[in-house]
Amino acid sequence: MKVQFCGAARTVTGSCHLITAPNGYKILLDCGLYQGNDEDFDDFNREWAFDPADIDVLVLSHAHIDHSGRIPKLIKDGFKGDVICTSATRDLAAIMLLDSGYIQEKDIEYVNRKRQRQGLPPMKALYTIPDAKKAMSQFVGISYGRWFRIGPAVEVLFQDAGHILGSSNVTLRIEKDNRHFEYVGFSGDIGRPDRPILRDPQPMPECDYLICESTYGGTQHQGTPNDEDDLLKIINHTCIEKKGKLIIPAFSVGRTQEIVYMLDRLETQGRLPRIPVYVDSPLAVDATDIFILHPECYDVDLLDYMRKDPNPFGFKHLHYVRTVEQSKSINEIKGPCIVISASGMMQAGRVKHHLNNHIENERNTILVVGFCAEGTLGRRIRDGAEEVRIFGQPKQVKAEVVIMDSFSAHGDEEEMLEFMDNQNRDKLKKIFLVHGEIDRQEAFKEAILAKGFKKVEIPVLDQVYNLD
Repeated sequence: MKVQFCGAARTVTGSCHLITAPNGYKILLDCGLYQGNDEDFDDFNREWAFDPADIDVLVLSHAHIDHSGRIPKLIKDGFKGDVICTSATRDLAAIMLLDSGYIQEKDIEYVNRKRQRQGLPPMKALYTIPDAKKAMSQFVGISYGRWFRIGPAVEVLFQDAGHILGSSNVTLRIEKDNRHFEYVGFSGDIGRPDRPILRDPQPMPECDYLICESTYGGTQHQGTPNDEDDLLKIINHTCIEKKGKLIIPAFSVGRTQEIVYMLDRLETQGRLPRIPVYVDSPLAVDATDIFILHPECYDVDLLDYMRKDPNPFGFKHLHYVRTVEQSKSINEIKGPCIVISASGMMQAGRVKHHLNNHIENERNTILVVGFCAEGTLGRRIRDGAEEVRIFGQPKQVKAEVVIMDSFSAHGDEEEMLEFMDNQNRDKLKKIFLVHGEIDRQEAFKEAILAKGFKKVEIPVLDQVYNLD
């Protein structure tokens, strides 16, 4: 049995890991898009470390594009098998991959205009909207907590990862010989306990091998926060005291719904100022509709809240924005307001237009509520840059920048260690750290070893290990 690390090796995006069972059956864990500006990864999204036609089945941990975003290309390039995921992940992937196909089409139009001016031949889009539509016919949604056969001598178990709606950790039960099984675990993205909307991360069975994320190794999020009070303070400071706009770059799936739910609770309590709130992302609007369809993913607190308020994602002064014209009109508003807009890393999407219009006004606030990968606009703003380039033009960062890592959907080091704590130190032969920058991974490795685990590896891209 072998594992090859085909993505998210010593970096945070592009999750993709290939398991080859003893009988030769090939299982791909995730097939994510690399998101960032690292020149070393220029060709990552277009090239494969394997032949897509050789893959027998794809197991998808969750719908985020850095885990699912190359699936249409995988199918376009020859993959014929099933994409196995939870039912909620299938529904979210349907809208997210269509959105990604649209972005691929628009990006290649921009690239080809530049290439034409340079006298270069045009390039083809990574994939298109029709490719994304076609890919969805190969998705199979299954339930949490039940073993499901996905091939000869291979079964899969999904447990709730508490990261986004439908997210899961993955356990493969692979028959090795004479009814002897090896358990290969994949953490997916480990969520955080005691967060709004979703259930806490559920433990995995004891594994022989574990592929584990490491995004926040060596770090600790803000102490158990009172997020509603903290968010309300920022709203009052920006919108009431400074009479400015609060711009919240947020991922369309997960983060946006969490913030809207908190605002809904504040409004229900009569504490939210009467100012307009705009969710400016068509994808976020569609994703919110899907959230409403999957109460099986909710935690007890949200289910209790819905007895009083059947719609936890809507209140009087909340406006969901779809059209470009509506989005542009937000920039013309003179008074205070809150704008929640994608993308969370500020690398693309409508939030760039809002930043372009508001980043040089000191009355405004940019609230950073999540991880921003190296090389992204969000990372530069988060790290305190005094000047950034937006749409090719220099912009002075005069708006106040506030960071709330407590909103992160990824567990910090302590929370990841807690998630792993049920694993048997004697049974677990090896841990592989993925989905993290190398300094975070090295710190997390030391913490894991200090907890009594025996062997931790930090693979490089395309590295192959024999699992004996």
